[in-house]
Amino acid sequence: MTMITPGSVSAPQPAAAPPISDAQIDALLARLDLTARIRLLSGASTFRTQQEIAVGLRSMGVSDGPAGVRGERWDERDTALTLPSGTALAATWDDDLVTELGGLLAAEARRKGIHILLAPTLNLHRTPTAGRHFECYAEDPLLTGRTGAAYIRGVQAGGVAATAKHYVANDSETDRLTLDARVDERTLHEVYLAPFEAAVRAGVWVVMSAYNRVNGTTMSESPLLAEPLEGSWGFDGVVVSDWGATRSTEAAALAPQDLAMPGPHPLWGEPLAAAVREGRVPHAAIEAKVRRILRLAARVGALDGVPAPRPAPAPRDPRGLLRRAAAAGCVLLRNEGALLPLTPAPAPAGAATDSAPGDRTGGSPGADTSGAAGTREASPPLRRLAVIGPNAAAARIQGGGSAGVFPEAVVSPLEGIREALSGTGTQVVHAEGVNLATRPTPLHPGNSHDPRTGQPGVLLRYLAADGAEICAEHRLSGRILEPGDAPELARTAATVEVSALVTPMAPGEWRFAVVGLGAVTLHADGEPLIDTHVAAESDDPTYVHVAPSFRTATRKVAVGEPLHLVATRALAPGQGLAVALAADPPRPEEDEAIAEAVACASGADAAVVVVGTTDEIESEGFDRTSLALPGRQDELVAAVAAANPRTVVIVNSGGPVELPWRESAPAVLLCWFPGQEAGHGLADVLFGRTEPGGRLPTTWAAGLHGAPLPGTTPDAGVLDYAEGPYLGHRAWRRAGATPAYWFGHGLGYTTWAYESLTVRQVLPADGGSAAEEGALARVTVRNTGDRAGREVVQVYLTTGPDDHDDGGPRLAGYAAVRAAAGQAAVAEVLIEPRAFQRWSPPEGGWVPRPGPYVLHAGPSAARQPLSAPLDR
Repeated sequence: MTMITPGSVSAPQPAAAPPISDAQIDALLARLDLTARIRLLSGASTFRTQQEIAVGLRSMGVSDGPAGVRGERWDERDTALTLPSGTALAATWDDDLVTELGGLLAAEARRKGIHILLAPTLNLHRTPTAGRHFECYAEDPLLTGRTGAAYIRGVQAGGVAATAKHYVANDSETDRLTLDARVDERTLHEVYLAPFEAAVRAGVWVVMSAYNRVNGTTMSESPLLAEPLEGSWGFDGVVVSDWGATRSTEAAALAPQDLAMPGPHPLWGEPLAAAVREGRVPHAAIEAKVRRILRLAARVGALDGVPAPRPAPAPRDPRGLLRRAAAAGCVLLRNEGALLPLTPAPAPAGAATDSAPGDRTGGSPGADTSGAAGTREASPPLRRLAVIGPNAAAARIQGGGSAGVFPEAVVSPLEGIREALSGTGTQVVHAEGVNLATRPTPLHPGNSHDPRTGQPGVLLRYLAADGAEICAEHRLSGRILEPGDAPELARTAATVEVSALVTPMAPGEWRFAVVGLGAVTLHADGEPLIDTHVAAESDDPTYVHVAPSFRTATRKVAVGEPLHLVATRALAPGQGLAVALAADPPRPEEDEAIAEAVACASGADAAVVVVGTTDEIESEGFDRTSLALPGRQDELVAAVAAANPRTVVIVNSGGPVELPWRESAPAVLLCWFPGQEAGHGLADVLFGRTEPGGRLPTTWAAGLHGAPLPGTTPDAGVLDYAEGPYLGHRAWRRAGATPAYWFGHGLGYTTWAYESLTVRQVLPADGGSAAEEGALARVTVRNTGDRAGREVVQVYLTTGPDDHDDGGPRLAGYAAVRAAAGQAAVAEVLIEPRAFQRWSPPEGGWVPRPGPYVLHAGPSAARQPLSAPLDR
């Protein structure tokens, strides 16, 4: 029987010891009276914790994630490197790459003075309509847990705390602040808690309690914070509330809820001190919370006299890493006739080139160029390539909500393709086809100027009740979520004003808009266009603070004549600070635009159509009601595919969408929300500089109707997880239904044969009992194509049925291998002991699943050509 060492997956390494001892913490606690201790238990502001000079505790900066480090401010001038979405990271099935990206985020956090990153999101893809689906990793708890653990290791190796959120069953947005998720105990432990357990095993330093209730109790007061989080799992870090989710004094204080954010929190100041003095909350509960906060401060280097561990070095080529990640997450869903990769036409003899050598010969640094030359018959060279679609020139790189960041720079698919083909003999032509915008477009430096300074951008002013200017600043965007330069002064204002000079370059009737709640106005050259009151439609924080309602008006303009636009909104408690001034030119008639796109495609050797969603459609704060591509995109794809038999469709969405034309388009490539290097990563894949590395982390339905997908709308406040353990591919299989694409599916630029599978039991290095036995599956695969490639070998487990679970296939492990053309490779897949266990509510613990146990190996949940029994 093979022995597995503690460094293996089957025996995860324990978290590194904190750089401060319990005795040192005791000494610090002794210096703090009750008032000082309680003050540390809520924030100093929205994104900063309290300091305490008496113990050398510095304030810790907190930032939203997970696709970037926004910092403490919502300010477009404070840019951030922007990663692919969570779905894209999970689609890589590549722990090492995700850990590298975590290191990049840690470096970004340190640059911005951030100690705590509010990521990763470990909730599951319970349903594809969930608004925050893009931010989560997968439908499967194992894939989610491994991806999240890799992310955590990368961030924390850089000396920054990662935050496992949102604990737990916060899997949809409708009524998310108040819904009660009713989950049976076994499903809760086996499915929804599992990724958080993996995070704790990876040593995560912070866990965020969610807004919702679970089985009747709001999560900031939940017994699940004590057991299993603090008890069985041994979590020794800080539990921070989601923003505004601490709703009580005593109940939350009696739970291991350590930090209430934002702060100062009105329920955790004097009310909590009174509860302690009166004996309703024990002193020991407060002491335990402060102890955990001091331990966290030591870990992130915010405690004087305690040297923090030296952070791992930052990646040397951040944009190259982001480019590699964008390509690695791309999932090739279909590639009939080996249309991809495309072959550019050679440059005419003697033609000059302005492309860099790397653009012609190797793509991004670190790209997989092996096998680029080989026996594979290349597709006919392209003399003319049509790039079409609403997301081609306007890259959609991230979803909406608190996870949003202001990217440092964005490479659109069109820009990436043009750059890749510069210096070749391929001409690139472009047509938009349809327009996706549902919200007005904020002013930007390309179309506006500050009326006071003449600089590109807008003038932002905060005004007193009598109209006097309190403070002003120059901003780059007409969308202002909060003040940047003088926030304390600005928060005393009665009105916020955004103004700009806009010079229309297109004739006709323009649409102007103001975004914000309360009393709003909009004037153009002194002419009133809007003067109304906007009532709040929701109390969801994302709606109030990030994307409130808007009002529009139209006005004819003269080309080339500057127009002075002035928008105002009154500021009132509870209505946020967000305001925006927006302008949109007349849109072309859509029938004509589609006809233009079809003509563009029909005159080209191949067409690339980029369709998808936007951050207005996939966002925190609301769930989707449809999986259909918005607007007339399906019509556009069908028309282009009919006009050009060599059509590649790139699907640019954070989560599943319906693809009714998928059988008529020879190539379909999913790029998710691919981050700021979108265009470069896509070009590397399209032209074969690297293989599309992704496999689906979630099952894609052909449509909502008739699909075995749970809803997101609570009934009388209750969201019943009645499906139990049947999530994603397990639900489809149980229902006897066939999705459009199964979990784990993804093609490369070569083919693979599964030749053999052997399995054997393994024990932890310390011996352990039979109940702790895992397994090792050795899967031999052969590259049967004509170029080198990578294969993600997936191992599924079936067991005997019981009264809760039919024992059908569940992902038990996976590993990726690489091989040259014609060569074989062996994937060694370790199966955790937990895979063979089930939660027993009567026993309050884990017990063996019923046999027989059979392991199945293959490339997806739909196909496992190899099987082998495991005797236990």
